Amino acid sequence: MVSFNQRLIDRANEINSYLCVGIDISPELLGSDNIDDLIHHSKLVVDATREIALAYKPNFAFFERWGSKGFTWLENLVEYIGDGPVLIADAKRGDIGSTASQYAKSIFDHFGFDCVTLSPYLGGDSIEPFVEYKNRGVFILCRTSNPSGAEFQSKKLEDDSFLYKSVALWANTLNKYNNVGLVVGATAPEELSAIRSFSPDLPLLIPGVGAQGGDLSHSVRVGNSSSIGMINISRAISFAGDMSELAIRKSAESYVAKMNRALHEQ
Repeated sequence: MVSFNQRLIDRANEINSYLCVGIDISPELLGSDNIDDLIHHSKLVVDATREIALAYKPNFAFFERWGSKGFTWLENLVEYIGDGPVLIADAKRGDIGSTASQYAKSIFDHFGFDCVTLSPYLGGDSIEPFVEYKNRGVFILCRTSNPSGAEFQSKKLEDDSFLYKSVALWANTLNKYNNVGLVVGATAPEELSAIRSFSPDLPLLIPGVGAQGGDLSHSVRVGNSSSIGMINISRAISFAGDMSELAIRKSAESYVAKMNRALHEQ
């Protein structure tokens, strides 16, 4: 059986792309609060990027806000994407073991995602039910891209190291099935470099490029200096230009070209 992490690497090599397309279809950015318009646009994003997307990362919040209609939308979108691209549930779950096991069943068995983002705050028993799905993956939040991420993640510990280092080293110990990765923001370039050195064998999911202004070249080089580093881009692709399929495709292709150029120039 091919491990989840190897599947990521194989897909990237097959299509020559490290692009993860975040699907965060905001009514405010689309200019419509009609759910049918949002559903149509999410499919448009997939149609425009299917051939160059290593992965898709639907953000659960943008579906959950619509209640049962949103869950139906998410179920149908997973089916619409189909085989090929890796499907990452951006759910950021984190709860005690018995609850975590139910979340794992929901995300993997019901919705059919390949992978999920998780919070490490509750420790190992909140992660293990997901990891035990040996052919599925997890990305553990380590150093996030949001402005206040450093408030806890960059706290110094008694040994003068940072909390994010402890998370990275701990994640290494969970990777018994080669299906654990880390979320590390492009907006924290020094921490990104450090974490790659702490966890050379773990895939990195790197948000913060695009609308948040992270350095694309640095991120793709560091992320892929070992294992694999996926660059997640959401708004800068989904709402590019006039938001047509052509504009979305051109934006995605431009990011992929910049990534490949950065890797070839290093």
